[in-house]
Amino acid sequence: MPPRIVAFKARWVVPVYRPPIDSGIVVVRDGVILHVGTDSQGVPVEDLGDVALLPGFVNAHTHLEFSDLERPLGAPGMPLPDWIGEVLAYRRAGGGGPAAVAAGLRECVSTGTTMLGEIATNDWRTNEFTSSRPGVVMFHEAIGPTLGRAHLAAEAAEAFLQAAPRDGVQAALSPHAPYTVHTRLLESLVALSQKYRVPLAMHLAETREELELLNLGSGPFREMLEAVGAWDAAEDARLSCVLDYLTALSRAERALVIHGNYLDDDEVAFLADHNDKMAVVYCPRTHAFFAHEPYPLSKMLGEGVTLAIGTDSRSSNPDLSMLAEIRFVREKHPEVSPAKILELATHGGAKALGAADRTGTLEAGKRADFTAVRIGGGPEDPLESVFGECSAVGTWMAGKRC
Repeated sequence: MPPRIVAFKARWVVPVYRPPIDSGIVVVRDGVILHVGTDSQGVPVEDLGDVALLPGFVNAHTHLEFSDLERPLGAPGMPLPDWIGEVLAYRRAGGGGPAAVAAGLRECVSTGTTMLGEIATNDWRTNEFTSSRPGVVMFHEAIGPTLGRAHLAAEAAEAFLQAAPRDGVQAALSPHAPYTVHTRLLESLVALSQKYRVPLAMHLAETREELELLNLGSGPFREMLEAVGAWDAAEDARLSCVLDYLTALSRAERALVIHGNYLDDDEVAFLADHNDKMAVVYCPRTHAFFAHEPYPLSKMLGEGVTLAIGTDSRSSNPDLSMLAEIRFVREKHPEVSPAKILELATHGGAKALGAADRTGTLEAGKRADFTAVRIGGGPEDPLESVFGECSAVGTWMAGKRC
């Protein structure tokens, strides 16, 4: 078959890695970007009108199982250990499942996301869902707070990696959090990451209660684990500080630190020194839901940490819109430029997931994954419209409109 070549014109094309292009054109051949500029290369042009054409958003952290929720679980500002009780009750009541995952995938596509990092408690099969879905890095969630459970969790993790290839889904692993992952399990997952060359994602430095558990071995997380018979009192069951966890994760093929709300100076410096293979994923509206202390975004950017943005899930966020997420970041961090925030939500996420060679910017050789945001007659700076009230009006994956 002859190659399929199409060209898309927009009032503004926003490649991310270079300044926006007035009356820009993106030429696509067989789902891959051939050219970005103002020349159609002789290819017939589809004029998308008054839109800003952006790389598809990369939602670096979510849990799709909660996508059937109409509002977050629990109450804003509640302690995380108490909120976890709400999550467990939701699961016991039969929440989640394939319908919720499908709803989440549809919502992501409709709001401009073309790739996501999914923490999966169940290995949902993608052939159950429409082909018009984002690319997925599926992190199998591993939980094993005691030595006895750690071995079983490690076996299940390797079985997940050995399963037949999934329809365009990259397998990955998620040691859940310091309070649910025994050190032996963490060691096993790091070894599996090296063996199978897959990334790890771990919730880390998320709350003050977590730091109390690591530093003192006390607090609400210990009480929660004791209440369900999952407390391991051995000294080597947990590491003693966040920096020790970062050191362990740095041995993985690639690592995502989810949240990182309470990273200290030494931990930020460590992540900056390892920014080629480690990233922090900031989930802005979830951060606000739990009323955490102000997020050190500017500090981490200044130190050179690789950063990405995620929505987390509808269990702590009203929706899965990355547009809404970056607008919230702009509101909370006015010192950070719109261009940098957009970069975190596209190229930053792609780099965090190990996919920066394939997506995250609009440039030749990458997949034609992009989204269009209506700007009308808007201001001359297209990013002012993107960070305004306009919505995504179309999403393309591999050059095909979803």
